[in-house]
Amino acid sequence: MAVAASETYAGPTWLQRNRMIVTPILFLLPGLLFFGLYVVIPIFQSFNISLYRWDGLGEATYIGLANYEELLTDRNFEISLWNNLRWLALYLLAIPLGLGIALFLNQTVMGIRVYKSMFFFPFVLSQVVVGLVFSWFYLPREGLLNGLLTFLGMEPVNVLGDPDLATYGIIAAGLWPQTAYCMILYLTGLNAVDPEQVEAGRLDGAKGWKMLWYVILPQLKPATFIAFVVTIIGALRSFDLISIMTNGGPFGSTRVLSFYMFEKALSEFGFRMGYGSAIAVVLFLIMLVFIGYFLWQMWYDEREARR
Repeated sequence: MAVAASETYAGPTWLQRNRMIVTPILFLLPGLLFFGLYVVIPIFQSFNISLYRWDGLGEATYIGLANYEELLTDRNFEISLWNNLRWLALYLLAIPLGLGIALFLNQTVMGIRVYKSMFFFPFVLSQVVVGLVFSWFYLPREGLLNGLLTFLGMEPVNVLGDPDLATYGIIAAGLWPQTAYCMILYLTGLNAVDPEQVEAGRLDGAKGWKMLWYVILPQLKPATFIAFVVTIIGALRSFDLISIMTNGGPFGSTRVLSFYMFEKALSEFGFRMGYGSAIAVVLFLIMLVFIGYFLWQMWYDEREARR
């Protein structure tokens, strides 16, 4: 009977042979399904809608690239694009600021846990709360900023009421929680720094900036990579702080592409879904350039590490 049973055994099934491949796919499938349904498909829909004149309710009229041609002469779009570039340039300050704070908090000094809690606190606040706090901070008469300026004998400044200063005031508000996020990334990276390399650097005479540049920072490259990706994406999709603090004002000077897209497509005087979709496509292509570069860089680094 044992011989007969062994003769009828056909070996492992296809599922058993490929379970190392099938099992991860089954775990990833629900997430991939939702990602495709709520991210990938809407992206292609936005491309399609940008070729139409549509108010979101009635019949859509195909107009080709007319929406994109209008963008080239739209002054408000130009202002929004330049404001996004300002966000992108200044938001990157969160990375060196976060690194500096992380290096300080990585020391063993008295009260370090209190300092860590204080610097971590902005990260757990919502953007709406951050916007309200800084709106009160910038108040022309009652705000803490102008109270300090008056105490120092300087003239008060209406930050959010000045078209030349409002964008920078909002960026400063956004830097507060973003710096805390970069700080957390670097604190995690510092915990993984190899102490043997640090000791070897000391034996070779590396101190201060040389130790940081040649020994510490190379080991923080993964944390820096993530900080760059998250900070750039956060700068390009900034919306909630602008909506809370200025609502695009004064005189539309603080608009960015995401907020201008909302105004054109969904606000009370908008309902130009095709034009709003064209703005969304431009913003998506800008983000795609940065994301594509970072993905290529990550693939290149992994390939070099395998050699």
